[in-house]
Amino acid sequence: MKILLADDHTLFRDSLVEYIRRADNSTSVLTASDMNEVMEIIENGYDDIDIILLDLRMPGMDDFRGLKKLTESDIDVPVALLSGLAEKEDVKEALRIGAAGYFSKTLSGKAMLNGIKAIINGEEFISIDHNTNEIMPSYYPSEAKDNATNNASRGVGAGTEDGENIHLTPRENDVLLYLAEGATNKDIARALDLQIVTVKLHVRGICRKLDAKNRTQAVLRAQQEGLVKKG
Repeated sequence: MKILLADDHTLFRDSLVEYIRRADNSTSVLTASDMNEVMEIIENGYDDIDIILLDLRMPGMDDFRGLKKLTESDIDVPVALLSGLAEKEDVKEALRIGAAGYFSKTLSGKAMLNGIKAIINGEEFISIDHNTNEIMPSYYPSEAKDNATNNASRGVGAGTEDGENIHLTPRENDVLLYLAEGATNKDIARALDLQIVTVKLHVRGICRKLDAKNRTQAVLRAQQEGLVKKG
């Protein structure tokens, strides 16, 4: 089995590669950090690649343009979406375009490897939350109600009049609160019982949605929009 794994988050990418190699030493994994590298690898020969995994938010994807470019090309290789930030509508759109599956980064390594093998065998794989039988998001829906209550008491807005067009997930709201308090990624990971790589993904999503270049700008923008209280 040969996998092309494209993700610009080095820690996540390397961790998944290491897991796959330990779980199945007959599997080889090619890696890329953006769509340009993906296309270079394909142009150099893709006949022995069994599956391509694309991170939705990596450079060159341009929302779904990168995915569409591959699914509409002549290559006969299944392409699946990999994301720690995808919403349900993102997943539905990816499948409509022609993705063979969707992998949430909240999946265990074992579940992800099983899903990869299922797609290679001609099946469609979609990460499903078995508590709700719905598409698995990158945050935990069962916590949304408690998060909303806690956030309201601690100064995180779910969408004020000023920030009503900024839609953060419940988990992103949690992370944003800690960012506003000056917490490090390690502090946030410990407080929310998350992996540091997951926290980084949420920070990146927050910055993207708030059109901020870094976490400091994100907090300032969030304060301006009324998503968190100043001071």
